[in-house]
Amino acid sequence: QVQLVESGGGLVEAGGSLRLSCEASGHAVSDAVLAWFRQAPGKERGEREFVAASSWIGGSTYYANSVKGRFTISRDNAKNTLYLQMDNLNPEDTAVYYCAASFQKAPGVVVTSIRSRQLYDNWGQGTQVTVSS
Repeated sequence: QVQLVESGGGLVEAGGSLRLSCEASGHAVSDAVLAWFRQAPGKERGEREFVAASSWIGGSTYYANSVKGRFTISRDNAKNTLYLQMDNLNPEDTAVYYCAASFQKAPGVVVTSIRSRQLYDNWGQGTQVTVSS
């Protein structure tokens, strides 16, 4: 089991930037699929929205259409840490952001399920991001 701890959230004005970090411990994540999800105010856990993911398969990255071009996911395997650089933030980005990890090894499953919450069985506690208009 891997433990995930997010940090870097906060309050920012529209158009501003934040960088989230997710530090993993208890297990190396160099061979894991790592992702960011978010849960907007009033939404249930089952409605967590996919934001971005980083796969161990060729280092591929995936983004939700709503954040493409504004957010950048990256990872430092030496530090066992995942990042999310968020630029040009808008109020619709307000949410609790969660880091998630999967050690799924079947490439076909990873590619088809990387945007699905069901792929991930390790989750952090979340960090709040609030964007004011």
